[in-house]
Amino acid sequence: MRMVMQLARQTALILLRSARPWYRSPIAVFVGLSGPLIYLVLFGPLLKSSLGGDSWQWFVPGMLMQLTVFGAAYAGFSLTPELRNGVMERLWVAPVSRTALLLGRVLSDVAQLMLQGVLLLVVAVLFGFHTSLAAMGLALALVAVLGAGLSSASYALALWIREENRFAPLLSMLLLPLMLLSGVLLPMESAPGWLHTLSRINPLTYVVDALRAITTQRYAADETLIGLAVTIGLGAACAFWGLRAMAREQT
Repeated sequence: MRMVMQLARQTALILLRSARPWYRSPIAVFVGLSGPLIYLVLFGPLLKSSLGGDSWQWFVPGMLMQLTVFGAAYAGFSLTPELRNGVMERLWVAPVSRTALLLGRVLSDVAQLMLQGVLLLVVAVLFGFHTSLAAMGLALALVAVLGAGLSSASYALALWIREENRFAPLLSMLLLPLMLLSGVLLPMESAPGWLHTLSRINPLTYVVDALRAITTQRYAADETLIGLAVTIGLGAACAFWGLRAMAREQT
């Protein structure tokens, strides 16, 4: 019990330290939200004319997914300056567990993601997106699990690469095809066969499908159950990678 309390206290301290830049500068939260909002305003009406009246039900979960992936995957970007400036070396020798060092940062990233997700859904409702509060809560819980996993993986990648000028291009190269193949912008059912096959290999496809099923309140649908399983599995694997990478760091 004492170890658990100590871990919780250390995690809270790291969380507050990590959250300080964005709660002191709320504009950073809105800058992170700007991408999905721009898509919502400029791309949403285009889809409405091509997909019909239910386009917001199809499009908004995709934007929530985009917000989650790009927000969490770049979390490790904040670690590289601290590695270069020796801040992390001082933390390595401090009486703080490696688990708390990762968990505090990840919880800060998830808190920021939840705030942005709520804002996105509120704006989407104003545009004509229809769903229930329960569906919103479940969708946000799903992206929180995915965001925590991707954030952990991002810190593991940052510890491996250690340079911003290599970290950002590598992430862009990995994320762009994954996002496009997940079907956040266009339905992959109408894609050529080989492209559709690639999309079904992409685990993010199943998360997007689950978000669309959840926000239309199809909680027991196959898409929802498969998406939940994929999200939990992916999140657990990424969290394990992040914890291993943090534990390998030596003083």
